Amino acid sequence: MEAVVAGGKTLQPLGNRMRSGETIPALTFPRFEPHFLRENWTLPAVLAHHAAIRPDAPFLSWTDAEEPLTFAGIDHLTNRIANSLARRGIAKGDRIALFLPNCRYFVPIWFAIAKLGAIEVPIGDTSKGDFLRHQLAITEPKLILTTRELSLRIDEVTVTRDCYETIVVPMDEEADVAPHGATSFEELLAGDPEPVVSNVASQDLSTILFTSGTTGPSKGVLMSHAQMYFFAEECAQMTRLTHDDVYMTSFPLIHGNAQILSVYAALIPGARCVVYPRFSASDWSRRVRASGATVTNTLGATMSFICAQPEGPNDRNNHLRCVYAAPLAPDLESIFRDRFGNVDFVNAFGQTEISLPFVTPPGAEVPEGAVGVLVDQWFDVMLADSETDEPVAAGCVGELLVRPKVPNIICSGYAGMPEETVKAWRNLWFHTGDAMRCDAGGWYYFVDRVKDALRRRGENISSFEVESVVRAHPDIEECAVVAAPAQEVGGEDEVKVCVIIRQGADFDPTQLIAWCDERLPYFMVPRYVETLDSLPRTASEKIQKKLLRDRGVTPQTWDRIAANCLLDRETRVEATTTP
Repeated sequence: MEAVVAGGKTLQPLGNRMRSGETIPALTFPRFEPHFLRENWTLPAVLAHHAAIRPDAPFLSWTDAEEPLTFAGIDHLTNRIANSLARRGIAKGDRIALFLPNCRYFVPIWFAIAKLGAIEVPIGDTSKGDFLRHQLAITEPKLILTTRELSLRIDEVTVTRDCYETIVVPMDEEADVAPHGATSFEELLAGDPEPVVSNVASQDLSTILFTSGTTGPSKGVLMSHAQMYFFAEECAQMTRLTHDDVYMTSFPLIHGNAQILSVYAALIPGARCVVYPRFSASDWSRRVRASGATVTNTLGATMSFICAQPEGPNDRNNHLRCVYAAPLAPDLESIFRDRFGNVDFVNAFGQTEISLPFVTPPGAEVPEGAVGVLVDQWFDVMLADSETDEPVAAGCVGELLVRPKVPNIICSGYAGMPEETVKAWRNLWFHTGDAMRCDAGGWYYFVDRVKDALRRRGENISSFEVESVVRAHPDIEECAVVAAPAQEVGGEDEVKVCVIIRQGADFDPTQLIAWCDERLPYFMVPRYVETLDSLPRTASEKIQKKLLRDRGVTPQTWDRIAANCLLDRETRVEATTTP
């Protein structure tokens, strides 16, 4: 069977069947030829290419209500901004913070920074207080571009505005007037449109993207131009993007999902990208139709939120052909296709630090729960004991360790946190903190974050696997499983699930326990259930489990043992004591 990849080449997939009696090699992702040579793995080089060969083709749309910027149009606009920044003293290697929500100027500013060889530092518009102070302290930006409202938060965490030069970017229908001590964005737009001579190499630092900070202070990931390009190239290959595609995103541009896996992924083959201010489940179907989207992605529980919306008569009236679902909930796949059309689902697994070591091959039948196969053309990986770094036995769960086969396609470390860099890169492997397993066919499965795994009465428990079962219950909109301290010596952990109930559901925790008992080993069935209105999340929509663990067992927590809701194999004594 042949596989066609985005670059237009027909390649033979690895892992073909052997003759009778021989082993079947583990499946890996088909080898691919990137769209650009490695020396041109920089954003300025990719943009210049399309501006030269496809100047009038549409590239970037701010929502579906405005005319898109062409490749020539965004090239000229970013020249003006870049030349204005250069006139203000910004040079190669300077760090520029983008403390902004999604807005029409975000991408042009990012591209202008790249043209100068300066370093983009996106900071989420939800940051404030010590969280914001930490991000500014470890990145030390020379300049901050922000909004009038957000500039007040900067004043709160700095002794004086003189610590940073600030440029205020106007939001929609907002007058371009800067507060005292700041500069108006209008001055940047009035810059010289002459082409910027970019002295940027692929190994140069491009961006500092922040991790979610779910277990501690957020870390600023040092990403080269080569990594940013390659990360986006992988998405282009996975979704088979061409210049005829339209990629829709509504996720925050301060994170890799929207910035790298949407905007940059569309740029590489010369596709069009449509950006919205924020995700809206109720408006998602209309946006797909109005934007003409052929490709989009979902993140976390967003597919569940989309499918929970009332059905409309025009839901299938769209051009959508591919959805990058990270992750894809098996119970929602058929629901989504029945409602919105027979789209292809693709998946991958990675982190901001490591790009995408695992991707689903085109046309492959994906085992339930698998996140992809190894992209072994570009990565070495090992599943190892998280304490010793020794490889685990085949089929066993281990921490994912990664290293690249070519330079600069994963991060070089963390900004301002050398101890975290050394810790992550010990023994010359990057330690992801993700527990995974691999089957004999070469498919990899995410098990849990190493720090989120539970151990109850001698049994290791994946919170991810318990969540998959709980989330499938018809009354549950979203959930998070965490460890609660066991009351008895030797009990280790008890399983607690925090749930958000679907609107209108008549939720009974005993029914949820019965549901879990039918689908999980007895030791994985939650003891504690707590109903919440919302789950604490980061700006990238990741659940902050540390905050949930810190809550422990509260007066609002339902305890199935106290409620005498016992499993078949339990008596009250067995349920509350160590076996």
